[in-house]
Amino acid sequence: MGFTFTIIGLAALFYSLVEGWPYLDALYFAVMTIATVGYGDLVPVTTLGRLFTIVYVLIGLGIFIAAASALAEAILSQRERTSPDQTARVCAQKSQPSSKR
Repeated sequence: MGFTFTIIGLAALFYSLVEGWPYLDALYFAVMTIATVGYGDLVPVTTLGRLFTIVYVLIGLGIFIAAASALAEAILSQRERTSPDQTARVCAQKSQPSSKR
């Protein structure tokens, strides 16, 4: 996850310096690009910026997918650590009718 944030931060720095964008705009573009959202509101206009974007998308997409997969795996493994007894108790409590009538 940290590697992903580093790549995004470095890409934002690159866009800020090469394209002359404010850092927040460059960071926004870096995130939208690596996530393949691409609204099109910001577009690199320099040749160097466009070449960098091609490489950034090809490499960054794999990194982004790996980070998203790692996050999903961490969430699922946390669920699996819940013991079956705990799960059964929670389910039983939810299925009992309320005694407040």
